[in-house]
Amino acid sequence: MYSVMQSPHTSGPPLPFIPPPSIPGFYYPAQSSFYSVPLKPDPDYPSSAQYVTPFNTDVTQVITQPISTTPIAGHVVATTGYDLSQAQSIYSQQIMSGGADRYAGPNSISASTRADPHTIKWLLDNYETAEGVSLPRSTLYNHYLRHCAASKIDAINAASFGKLIRSVFIGLKTRRLGTRGNSKYHYYGIRIKIDSPLNTYPQEDSPSVAMRQPTTASRESSNGDGGSGDGGIDSAANLTPHQQHQQYLGDHRPELDQFPDLDWEGQVALDGTVCSNEDISDFVALYREHCEAILDVVANLQFQMVENLWQAFWVDTSRSSSDIQADDDQDHRLSREKLFVLTSCQPLLDYLVACDHILYQCIVNFLISNVLRPIPATLTQSIRNFAKNLENWMNSCLEGYPVKCVQAKVSSVIAFSQTLRRYTSLNHLAQAARAVLQNASQINQMINDLNRVDFANVQEQAAWVCQCDEALASRLEMDFKNTLQQQNSLEQWAVWLEGVVTTVLQPHEDTPEYPKAARQFLLKWSFYSSMVIRDLTLRSAASFGSFHLIRLLYDEYMFYLIENKVARATGKTPIAVMTEFSAMAKAGFESTAVSTSSLGTANSDLELEPPTKKQRT
Repeated sequence: MYSVMQSPHTSGPPLPFIPPPSIPGFYYPAQSSFYSVPLKPDPDYPSSAQYVTPFNTDVTQVITQPISTTPIAGHVVATTGYDLSQAQSIYSQQIMSGGADRYAGPNSISASTRADPHTIKWLLDNYETAEGVSLPRSTLYNHYLRHCAASKIDAINAASFGKLIRSVFIGLKTRRLGTRGNSKYHYYGIRIKIDSPLNTYPQEDSPSVAMRQPTTASRESSNGDGGSGDGGIDSAANLTPHQQHQQYLGDHRPELDQFPDLDWEGQVALDGTVCSNEDISDFVALYREHCEAILDVVANLQFQMVENLWQAFWVDTSRSSSDIQADDDQDHRLSREKLFVLTSCQPLLDYLVACDHILYQCIVNFLISNVLRPIPATLTQSIRNFAKNLENWMNSCLEGYPVKCVQAKVSSVIAFSQTLRRYTSLNHLAQAARAVLQNASQINQMINDLNRVDFANVQEQAAWVCQCDEALASRLEMDFKNTLQQQNSLEQWAVWLEGVVTTVLQPHEDTPEYPKAARQFLLKWSFYSSMVIRDLTLRSAASFGSFHLIRLLYDEYMFYLIENKVARATGKTPIAVMTEFSAMAKAGFESTAVSTSSLGTANSDLELEPPTKKQRT
C-alpha cells in the first residue's frame, strides 16, 4: 500500500528536492530514477517522501509501478498519511538527463557526489536516525569504504560522503566529542540499526558508537508488542542500561521547559566590548541545543557523555571559519573569545543560571521520578558516580573563563550534584525502612518502647530551645502513635508526613514569610525527633535501631517535602531554591542564630536558663 499527501499547487521557481530521513527509497534527480516506498504501520517509518510522476498519469498507478530507470518529466508529489485519493502535485518540473543538477537544493544529492544507488540503499539498510545518539565520522566513513571494496565500486572522498550522509539523513548535526586532546567529530542523530551486519565489526570508538541506544526491537517490546526483535535479542545481557532500567525512570522522555527570555538591554562586557545582537541570538540558540543534547544523553544513561558535551561547547570553540568549512561542520559556533565576552556580562550569566536550573531539574525529575519507588542498586550507583564527577567536569571545562561565570555555573552544578545524592540516599533509606514497616513484631516493639518515652520532658526541652508549640507537638505525638499501630505502608506514611507539612505551613501560604517558616519548622522537627531518639537511647530501647532508621528517613523526606513546597511557593525549581540558599549561606546573609543584641540586658525578660528536668518515670 502507498499513500500520498494532499498539498497545494505552488508556482514559481522549482523547490529543492529534500528527501526525508530514514526512508528506504525515493527519487533522486541526479540518477533520474524512481524508488517506491511502501507504507508500514511502524512508528519509525517515514511520514513523508517526494516522487516524480509523468504528466497526465495517475499518481496512484505510477507509485505502485516498478522502479523506473529512464529520465522522465512530471510532477513532484509529496506523500504521507493513508489516503491515495488525495494525491495532488506540488509543482511541475521538467527533469531531463544531465540537467537535474541545477535544480538540486542544498540537501539534495547532486551529480557531483557520484552516489551509487546501491550505496544509498546500503546507508538506509544499515543506519537510522534517532535522538540522543552519535557515530564518529571516521567510523561511518570506514564502514562506507568497506562497502565500496565489497561491492567493487569507486569510493568518494570524505567531504563528499559527508554531503551524501546529510542528504540521506536530514537534520544530522556534527559535534566534536571526547576528552580534551582526544576529541573526534561525530554525526549526531544517527546510529547503526540493530539488525545491521555492521554491528559485528570491531568498534575502536565503542564508548561513542551509537551511544548504546535502545534498539527498535526493544521499543516495540516496550510498547506491548511482546516481540523479542530481530536477531533474537531478548537477553538482558544484550540490553543497554537504559533498557534495563526503563521502568524505574520517568514515564516519558524528558523535555525541556521553555527557557526564560534574555534581558540584554544593550549592556556591555567587563572590558567594554559590545556584543552584537546576532552573537547573542546565536548563543541563545546554541545553548538551547546544547542543553537538549545533554538531556538526550542523560535520558539514555550515557552519563560520561555529559563531560564530552561540556568540553565540546566550552573548550573546543577555538576553530576558525576555514577549519569548520574544511571539516564539513555546518553548525554555526561562537569562538572562544566571543564566549569570554558574553559570559562576562551579568544578564547573560543570569540567563545561563536560569537555563541550568531548568535543565538540571528536568534531569532529576527523570532519573528519580519517585523518591520512594525502589531503584536497582546498579542504577543508584551510576547516578551517584555521575553526581560525584559533575563539579570536577564543570571546573575543567570552564578553566580560564571569567570568575563570575565559573562561580555561577559551578554553584548550580553543585546544587544539582547534591540533589542527586540526597535523593538517591533518600531512596536507599526508603527501601530499608520499608522492610521495618512491614514487620509486625518490630512494629509492636516500637509501640511498646515509644509508650515509655518521657514526652513531657521532651516537650519542655523543645519549647525552650526552639519554641515548639505544645498543642501541635502533642497532636503529632498522638497521630504518630496511631499511625504506627495501624501498621501503615511507607506510602501511607508519606501521605501523613505531607499532611503534617501542609497543616503547619498553611497559615503562611501566599506570604513572603513562607520560605522562612518552612525552614523553621524543619529545624523544630529535627530537634524534636532527636530528643525522642535521645530518650530511647538512654532507656536502651530494644527497637532503637528501627527508630533510628525511621527517623533518618522521615527527616530526609521532610526536607524533600519542604524543598519542593518552597519551590512551588516561590515559582522556582527546587534546584534554584537550593542554589540560592547555598549562595546566601556562603556569603553570610543567612542568620542561623539569635543575634548577640537579642541576648543582652535589653531583653531581660527572655528566660535563658533551661527548665528543670522532671524526674524520669
